[in-house]
Amino acid sequence: MCIVLKIQYIIPKSERIVLKMIDIVLKEGYTVSNGGDTMRDVKTTAELWGISTTRVTRLCRDGKIAGAVKEGKSWLIPEDAVKPADGRRKGSYEEGEKRLPLPIGISEYRLASTQYYYIDKTMLIKDFLDERPMVSLYTRPRRFGKTLNMDMLRTFFEKTGEDTSVYFKDRMIWNCGEEYRAYQGKYPVIFVSFKDIKFNTWRETFEMLKAVIGSEFVRHGELEASESCSDADRKYYREAAGGEADAVALSRAFEVLSRMLYRHYGMEAIIIIDEYDIPIQQGHTHRFYDEVIDFMRNLFSGGLKDNQYLAYGFLTGILRVAKESIFSGLNNLIIHSVIDDKYSRYFGFTREEVERMAAYYRAEDKLGELEEWYDGYRFGDTEIFNPWSVINYFGIGCKPRAFWQSTGSNEIISEVIAGADEDIYERLEKLLLGEKFTTLIDTGVIYPQIQKNPSTIYSFLLVAGYLKAENVDISPSGDFMGEVSLPNKEIKAVYNKEILQKLDGIVSQSSAVSIQEAVYANDISALQKSLEKLLLQSASSFDTAGEMFFHGLFLGICALFDDRYYLTSNRESGVGRFDIQLMPKDGSRPGILIELKASKEYVNETQLEALAQSARGQIDDRKYDTEMKTRGVKTIFKYGVAFCGKNVKIVK
Repeated sequence: MCIVLKIQYIIPKSERIVLKMIDIVLKEGYTVSNGGDTMRDVKTTAELWGISTTRVTRLCRDGKIAGAVKEGKSWLIPEDAVKPADGRRKGSYEEGEKRLPLPIGISEYRLASTQYYYIDKTMLIKDFLDERPMVSLYTRPRRFGKTLNMDMLRTFFEKTGEDTSVYFKDRMIWNCGEEYRAYQGKYPVIFVSFKDIKFNTWRETFEMLKAVIGSEFVRHGELEASESCSDADRKYYREAAGGEADAVALSRAFEVLSRMLYRHYGMEAIIIIDEYDIPIQQGHTHRFYDEVIDFMRNLFSGGLKDNQYLAYGFLTGILRVAKESIFSGLNNLIIHSVIDDKYSRYFGFTREEVERMAAYYRAEDKLGELEEWYDGYRFGDTEIFNPWSVINYFGIGCKPRAFWQSTGSNEIISEVIAGADEDIYERLEKLLLGEKFTTLIDTGVIYPQIQKNPSTIYSFLLVAGYLKAENVDISPSGDFMGEVSLPNKEIKAVYNKEILQKLDGIVSQSSAVSIQEAVYANDISALQKSLEKLLLQSASSFDTAGEMFFHGLFLGICALFDDRYYLTSNRESGVGRFDIQLMPKDGSRPGILIELKASKEYVNETQLEALAQSARGQIDDRKYDTEMKTRGVKTIFKYGVAFCGKNVKIVK
């Protein structure tokens, strides 16, 4: 039996009576019609579709059921609504259902969205179509979903012989209306990804560029014999597809291919270039920077600047590289960096998305650990989790590790440490100790500046994913200022590993391992011996032990003790300021105090020992252990260390 209640007009005195009638009808699972449109309640819809009421409610909330409306706390669904193809991919999980596999390493949209757990990012398409800039550049750290999103754009926009709308009909973009659906499958698309072009020479890099671009010509095989294209263009096609083009000729590739596509299809082409700056980074690291910049400038200019056959262009990368004139004269380029609000939720996972994912994989109790290890990024005003690490975390049964450090090289940190001055050392120490500081943020920073202008280092680390920025303000001149800090435990582990590798001259690997083993095993005797060995080896490895050395030593100690100690330097305790204090987080571990003294003038062994005794005595005389004793630390190691050139003396 079906009761249909038609509501035409409700006078105020009767309103509560009619609403009560509606409530009774809904409780019985019947349908309601508003102005002639018949609606069903959640329970009835769930029974008809063979799914739970929870899933129906979630589908309504996520906008995946066209025409669904919320009345009070209940949802009403049109009687003719079609069940979404796979609503559960938003993260719901029913008892007895087989869970979808995790998309580890999957960057193909069709595959990811149909056979794996996929977090819907298709509203990026709507946001783009609402503004339709000619060329868009999205800068984000590696492994934050850039390639998958670009393949999603290709699949949505590209005109092919296949009906690709099936990959979007159960996605949020499809519910946005015909004005957006009209763009689906409309354009010819040029798609290249430079993410795997990582070689040590320009010759090898160019050969790979030639292969990648040539493969895109081959993908458009319909153009080789197209009567709509000129003989000259078809000849160029054969050269590019066959890998015969030289650097000058290949720099015209996007210009020629877009023209051929236009003449063949009668529609301007979309050009998508993923990870455009990977070859540039390699050029900077391996000293063929000028060659790769010259080629890229001409390649992008031909395809993206004043190209009448271009519909839209999309680029992704880590850096913006605008100051290098790679996009010289490209006044139609809109840049979306990690500082900007627009598109901030489409690269990486939001908190809500991670919560749904945790619920789907029955790991709600792991949200705190996920936040501690992989949260902390800020893109614009959006809180973001590292998507690569979150997926891998679930993939190995919810065990936290530094997954991100194995996804590529960390030359940026290495270069920072190699060229660090006193200020950089001090700020790196602050970061490792969980502190933050205010700095200039330049999202248009370029690779050569890391050596010439130390103030750009933190901008590099920010855009590359090694820092997060908060409280960012923009000045009238266009410069940004903000507070930067480490986003999470995973990034701290990356810093620690890189710092220990670069400070091998100060903290040898053998000393690092022995100290970490002793701390992990809580072996007090072994820890004391290892610390003495560290102090002895580190000092004797330098001709002069100046301020820079001490900063490097402290930075190494920060990396060694990771999160088992609170590390501080030059802070008041008792009646003075200690040099180095390691306060244990676990009361069963020993506390450590180190007082350092250095002499630039030559002293004999007796004088050096006296200097070390003076440092050791200062710890007791000035009661540097006051804070530790107050916090209940029972065992405290106290070291007085004296340096003079390569000579060192340690007393305890």
